[in-house]
Amino acid sequence: MWRLGSRGVMHPDFDRYIAYAWISWAVIWLIGALRVKRIVRKQSGASSLLQAGLLGVALCVLFMGKRRLRFLSWRLIPASLAIGWTGLGLTIAGIALTVLARFYLGGNWSGLATVKQDHTLVRTGPYAFVRHPIYSGVLLASVGSVIALGQLRCVIGFGLIILGNMLKLPLEERLMSEKFGDLYLQYKRETKALIPFVW
Repeated sequence: MWRLGSRGVMHPDFDRYIAYAWISWAVIWLIGALRVKRIVRKQSGASSLLQAGLLGVALCVLFMGKRRLRFLSWRLIPASLAIGWTGLGLTIAGIALTVLARFYLGGNWSGLATVKQDHTLVRTGPYAFVRHPIYSGVLLASVGSVIALGQLRCVIGFGLIILGNMLKLPLEERLMSEKFGDLYLQYKRETKALIPFVW
């Protein structure tokens, strides 16, 4: 997975590495979705449709934009091996964090803001450091992809992913507060939402 550069030198194909990392994440996510608890309560259809739409547009911009709309391939971050490897490392680290968090959530996980049957409040593993480590991991992986690829399409996709997560996060917070009451309020006081010790 190397490609010939403009000066006849072989370079890693970071575009392909990043795509494979996200495809692997999607496969793990789909397999994990087969083993979840029954939904008891969920967010409204309109808000879930908006979030799905934002994610769909983000994916189109990220993975189809460079072929269909050339201006989306404008490079905003200069290309270099150091920048490419750093971005790829952050992408893989972010994806690994989401997979680890998903493992700790088990059957409580859902793609929507939901309360599950026999829902439990998980505070172990990555949930001991942040309340929403899956969002933290997706954001870290997205930042890594922006750095590695450095193109306008990545920045736009990253912005759409942030917007979708920021719309969903307060819905989840409200549902968890209603479900777990003072226990969740204590968790909020003791644990930051996305970045340990910061926010």
